[in-house]
Amino acid sequence: MNPPGYARPAGPARAGPTGPPERSEPTLPPVLPPSPDEPGATRLQRFALVAGVGLAIWLALSLFSSILLPFVAAAGIAYFLDPVAFQLTRLGVPRPVAALILIIGLIAFGLLVLLLIYPLIGQQIGLLVAHLPDYVLALSHFAQNIVAELRASLGPAYVNGKLQDLITSQGGAILSFVAQALTRLITGGVALFNVLELAVVTPVVAFYLLRDWPKVVARLDAWLPRRYATVLRAQAREVDRILSAWLRGQLLCCLFLALFYAAGLSIVGLDLGLIIGLAAGALSFIPYVGTITGATISLALGLAQFPLWSGLIRVGAVFIVGNLFESYVIYPRFLGDRVKLHAVWVIFALFAGGAAFGFLGVLLAVPMAAVLGVVARFWLRRYLGSPLYLDPPEARGE
Repeated sequence: MNPPGYARPAGPARAGPTGPPERSEPTLPPVLPPSPDEPGATRLQRFALVAGVGLAIWLALSLFSSILLPFVAAAGIAYFLDPVAFQLTRLGVPRPVAALILIIGLIAFGLLVLLLIYPLIGQQIGLLVAHLPDYVLALSHFAQNIVAELRASLGPAYVNGKLQDLITSQGGAILSFVAQALTRLITGGVALFNVLELAVVTPVVAFYLLRDWPKVVARLDAWLPRRYATVLRAQAREVDRILSAWLRGQLLCCLFLALFYAAGLSIVGLDLGLIIGLAAGALSFIPYVGTITGATISLALGLAQFPLWSGLIRVGAVFIVGNLFESYVIYPRFLGDRVKLHAVWVIFALFAGGAAFGFLGVLLAVPMAAVLGVVARFWLRRYLGSPLYLDPPEARGE
């Protein structure tokens, strides 16, 4: 029998495409009711608690942002795999064994994908380095022809030879700078250290978090203020529903688009179609950015590679079909109205998180956007039902 004042929380349910899967409900220690003689918390104490928690989180992100990336990535993996681990525990598999199986399976899948894609990516990078001077020369000729046509149409008074030389030289300088930046990024020691850090630390931390996930949720629930525990649980379930649906939908969207763009660009004959298609699909978690970036780079390389406009038309058709596929098939099927995250809000959150905390901020941007969106809608409903909004204007005499 539960003591007075005890409330058993319902585990947050993740909404899927066909319905919310069952989740484990953490077992909490009984919460004793407050003594009648104990004074209640004041409004100032509640405000101080919220402000103190927010300040602690901000200071932790600011002071330890350089080392938090593996832990945030591990928390995301544990959050994503928790429903699968729960289903395994229902089949009789102990939670530590289920967590170990899932983490080992994830590592094996990552290594398999790396072994299959790494030779192709290495071949594409070698092709880029070998053909880069030809691309620069072809784009320079294309720019010269455009300037010459403009000069013939508008006259030398508007388009002179200096502009033509400037476009030609700066175009080659920009491409050379991009190639050097990519080389430094790939071979840089800091990037290599970060990759090794993620590869070693993240799976270990993810295993422990996945193993203890119900205990962590139960502990956090036990720390909720009893007066607002029901409201906070309801908001947490809403955040979990939106966030899990967004992550699942975006993961499938990025995977489908990466495969489609890579296959489509390779079929039309673009030299770097594989790596550009994979990059465009990976960037599709930022609305419109992946498609626009991939289309721009592909068309620029198509100008340097294809002698006829038919090649550019085929490249453009790949991205048009991919965008239509994303808008009318993938998004309605896997996201739809379940995800209340507007594209503009997601873009702003990603750029704001990146500006504040770098790549760590990008990882935390969407969860924070989901939390802020749920809180904003909650307080908007409170406001629309409050006397502050419903209070009619005072009656004035004639």
